[in-house]
Amino acid sequence: MELQSSKRVAVVTGAAKGIGKAIAAAFVQKGMAVVIADLDQAGAVAAAAEFNANGGEALALQVDIAKKADVERLVAQTLSRFGRLDVLVNNAGILSSTPYDTVTEDEWDKVMSVNLRGNFFASSAALRPMVEQGWGRVIFISSLSGRSGGVSAGPAYVASKAALIGIARHLAKKVARDGVTVNVVAPGTTETDILRMYSSEEIAAQKEAILMGRLGKPEEIAETVAFLASDAAAFITGAVIDVNGGMYMG
Repeated sequence: MELQSSKRVAVVTGAAKGIGKAIAAAFVQKGMAVVIADLDQAGAVAAAAEFNANGGEALALQVDIAKKADVERLVAQTLSRFGRLDVLVNNAGILSSTPYDTVTEDEWDKVMSVNLRGNFFASSAALRPMVEQGWGRVIFISSLSGRSGGVSAGPAYVASKAALIGIARHLAKKVARDGVTVNVVAPGTTETDILRMYSSEEIAAQKEAILMGRLGKPEEIAETVAFLASDAAAFITGAVIDVNGGMYMG
């Protein structure tokens, strides 16, 4: 593969805000070019503009990761612009807190289509150029819910996040000899807009369960992801790193 850019290039899905944006910011700070991939086109454009205004190199692309054609296009457009794809962070996802006895088929399928199927096909598409160039990093953002069974999350969310761990380990075994690592970061409750879905009582209960007595910060998740994307993590693959302040110890 002919590489057009001397910078490493990272695609971060769901990067218009929250943990995804923090991850993209960490990559920019480390001198990488980033693709801000998000269903929210306006948000992606705004985030990319912010990074570019501060000396970074960012490209905004609208993508619905629930559609295989969209993730294939995402990879193709990244390669067209930069000539390479070094890191994929599968951060995009949707939360479902509907209880097991009321969740509908439609909600179950929607959560799985984004959190599980979409992240798998994005990885499948990104791995092809990584394997060809002999270096790559795929990082899945799972959740404490996928590790522990959840606190306030519903069964669809829990199942989708747990399944990402299995997919990551499967892919890690397939590409380990190709210079590509595949790992998982499982955040605990983090200070993002998603907390609006919970009541103040639910948030307080989760904070109480965290040994450190506080919620996580998006930047703390981002730095863990940035480490896994670096050369320093070259001998780590198929791993799950919990970033939850001691709320769960696997």
